[in-house]
Amino acid sequence: MSVGQRRERKKRRILVHTVAAAVAVAATAGTVAAAPPGLVGTARAQAAAPAAELQRDFAEAAREFDVPQSVLMAVSYRQTRWESHDGLPSTTGAYNVMGLTQVDPEDLEDGHDDHDGHGHEGEDGDHRLAHMNRSGDPAVEKHFDAREALRSVREKPVDTSDPRLHTLDEAARLIGASPDAVREDPAQSVRAGAALLAAYQRRATGKLPDDPGAWFPAVARYSQAPDRKGARLFADRVFESIRSGEQRVTSDGQRLVLPADPSVQPARSAKAPLAAAATGTAATSAATPAPECPTGLNCDFRPAAYKQNSGPDDWGNYNVASRPSGGHDIRYIAIHDTEGSYDGSLAVFQNSSTYASAHYMVRASDGLVTQMVENKNEAWHAGNKTLNMHSIGIEHEGYAIKEGSWYTEPQYESSAALVKYLAGRYGIPLDREHIIGHDEIPGVLDSKVRAQHWDPGPFWDWNHYMSLLGAPTGAGGAGGPVKAGQLVRFVPPFTSANQPKLTNNGAPVPAQPANFGYLYTSPSTTSATIGDPYLGTQTWSEGWNWGNKLVAGGTFVVAEAREDWTAIWYGGQKAWFHNPGGQYTVPASAGTALRAKPGVSVKVYGRSYPADAAYAGTGVPVQDQNSASLTKYTLPAGQLYTLAGDAVPGTYYYGGLIDGSGAGSRTLVQGGTLFYPIRYNHRFAWVSADEVEQVPGTAPDPATDRHNTLARDGSGVLWQYQGTGDAASPYLTRYRIGSGWDAYDAITSMTALRADGTGDAVARDASGGLWYYQGSGIPSAPFKARLYVGRGWQIYDAITGAGDLTGDGRADLVARDTAGYLWLYEGTGNPAAPFAARTSVGRGWQIYDSLTAPGDVTGDGRADLVARDTSGGLWLYQGTGGAAAPYSARSSIGTSWQIYDALIGPGDLNRDGRPDLVARDAHGQMWLYQGRGSATAPFATRAAAGTGWQGYDLFV
Repeated sequence: MSVGQRRERKKRRILVHTVAAAVAVAATAGTVAAAPPGLVGTARAQAAAPAAELQRDFAEAAREFDVPQSVLMAVSYRQTRWESHDGLPSTTGAYNVMGLTQVDPEDLEDGHDDHDGHGHEGEDGDHRLAHMNRSGDPAVEKHFDAREALRSVREKPVDTSDPRLHTLDEAARLIGASPDAVREDPAQSVRAGAALLAAYQRRATGKLPDDPGAWFPAVARYSQAPDRKGARLFADRVFESIRSGEQRVTSDGQRLVLPADPSVQPARSAKAPLAAAATGTAATSAATPAPECPTGLNCDFRPAAYKQNSGPDDWGNYNVASRPSGGHDIRYIAIHDTEGSYDGSLAVFQNSSTYASAHYMVRASDGLVTQMVENKNEAWHAGNKTLNMHSIGIEHEGYAIKEGSWYTEPQYESSAALVKYLAGRYGIPLDREHIIGHDEIPGVLDSKVRAQHWDPGPFWDWNHYMSLLGAPTGAGGAGGPVKAGQLVRFVPPFTSANQPKLTNNGAPVPAQPANFGYLYTSPSTTSATIGDPYLGTQTWSEGWNWGNKLVAGGTFVVAEAREDWTAIWYGGQKAWFHNPGGQYTVPASAGTALRAKPGVSVKVYGRSYPADAAYAGTGVPVQDQNSASLTKYTLPAGQLYTLAGDAVPGTYYYGGLIDGSGAGSRTLVQGGTLFYPIRYNHRFAWVSADEVEQVPGTAPDPATDRHNTLARDGSGVLWQYQGTGDAASPYLTRYRIGSGWDAYDAITSMTALRADGTGDAVARDASGGLWYYQGSGIPSAPFKARLYVGRGWQIYDAITGAGDLTGDGRADLVARDTAGYLWLYEGTGNPAAPFAARTSVGRGWQIYDSLTAPGDVTGDGRADLVARDTSGGLWLYQGTGGAAAPYSARSSIGTSWQIYDALIGPGDLNRDGRPDLVARDAHGQMWLYQGRGSATAPFATRAAAGTGWQGYDLFV
């Protein structure tokens, strides 16, 4: 089955689910008028739980193959985080939720032909050349001979006969299924993974024990690591998940839970079985340095070439230095991918004709970290001299598999552990201005910009990676309005919600989660995407066309905002991206913007070299085009760009001669001119500190004076609609709070639910149990864990949070019983026991079908109540501030309110200090009634507040 066929099958599954969901919503929506959602929901059939098919698959496979379910789930989690990736391969040929491998020659990009048979290098030669000659220094680049480099590196990039690349085939045979089925069907992938684990366990111990801890040998073998330290590292990670537990919702909506079991003790074996080592994999020699790695990480040292080529001024593949001393500091960590195998890439770095190296490389199968260049030395990895001088480069194994789109979890985890260690050692901030992709590194000169790399590419999950570093980007947040001049970080979700169109040389790339968003010339996807002057006219959707792609984690300055669109200053342009509800951005916690000084034409640089005069007396020749800028880039007056680090002096490190002899050899030239690094476009750049001025960013919206409305859909998912503070468009795009809220037949807020995540609520379950949800202060998770209040609340047919009725500063609750009596529960201020004993308010309240407490409607400082009778009349009960008689006599607001099936009092939606009322009609149209602060005419004429609200059965 082709990828296209697989995707069509998935679309049909989604369509069926969508139609079923629509029918369920329609069925429940029809009962709304009989029991208004703002009051109490009717008893409903239990809605379908979130997708749990994969959880069931794990349970069934565990039983079928006698593998502890915790072991099976933890292995999968540490391989793929339970992601199926829609049956597409990883960059190293791993498939589906169990990460089983299948790599054949035809799976490899370009066929990996070394030569076209006519004396010329083929396409693969061009591809491999792109990963050589990475010094970024014209003094070195002049020696590079492309033909010689390709001739001298003849190893096949990938040995597809390696059994470690065919675990999927072996596992498929064990379950009697086709390899296609194991690749494409998550259930078959789980079965195959379980069968393979069982086979490994039998070979190691001769039995299949019930104790999860006894499965250490099978788990270690599953890693495919050829060395014991790597196998043990993977197994330790798996058992860490078993002991601590894991839970998440996958990108395709599968909800999985691995309960914590701290009692499990892994039976670590010194003789755990290993995968056979691939030919050509050399062991670390005692003569090589010890790897610079954190304790516990599987590391070795396999030195890159340091060898003379044509003469003493010509060598590969790095500069000997003494970083970080003497101004030769380490500021960045650059993330790369190899687009070749581990062994093939190592061969490139160990061949001095390639003029390329990296400090580290991370193997895909088991997360082995290999160091090749000591950190004190300058590796040639970035194609940019300034970055090479001041960074550490980390390569990640990837074969350039056709349709390969994701990286293995062992790679992510080992890489993150390494980066966290290096950042602490060298004082590198753990943010996306210092932990960067190769695609964010600029070309040094006009002639170099177009050819600069774009790895690790659109499928590197920056959100997940930064979370592993303990520095989450903020992705998945509830959003909020943004303002011109504000610094925001771009954090698109790495889920099915963000699958932008991509092509590769015109061929469509299968839709999948990506780490970027497109930038447009105006706030519409029908407008053209922006371009880059160095790329010229290009197909907008090509993956390598970085000119119109905004990558996750970058911080930029807002130029303008319009509803679900945000514009930033980007490469001298105002560039727009889709930002629904502000959920694809988070405010930068701190930051400074730069702009051109008045009357100054600012030069933009691709490197930060010292001025010519700084070379005097050093023995180092002034470099060719030493002061050249990127002439097609500008910093137009009035535009603001993010300061991406401290001001730094211009520097140039001169290698001189291979042995360090000769004038100027191994000398760092440091100038007096200071440069600021900035987020310019997709890539960084530098500007002279003398030509720009610092500007404080606009303060983000505090969210303390905006109020939210919550809405529950027919499947029990609770959605948050943040208030904007603007009556013309009162709500932002909805945000998913969570599922399972259909367990309650009544939910009411105790206080206004603010956009900063404060505000409490109570909910009643079907058995009459009442639960208290205290506000968390976290907009994306606005409630803390629920607290049990008590039972017996089923006697009420209306429960409403009434605000502070007694003037003691605590929120109170009113409840109506079926006889029409209204009862007051005074708040205590203690969430564990939130209410005092009830007192009677009065009888006769059965004439109302809706009770809503918007707040202080009249402006007298007391909480009021709005009630609608069965004929559609709306009445105001002004608060008195006294517990004995909390409401004064009613007064009429108006008639004909029966046209609404929900009345909600969300608080102040337009920021005028007066509470408002919203109402939904039978067509799903929402209407806003702005508060006027008057007892005689409490609300202004209604204004439309949006359509499409008919899908909800309860509002809070």
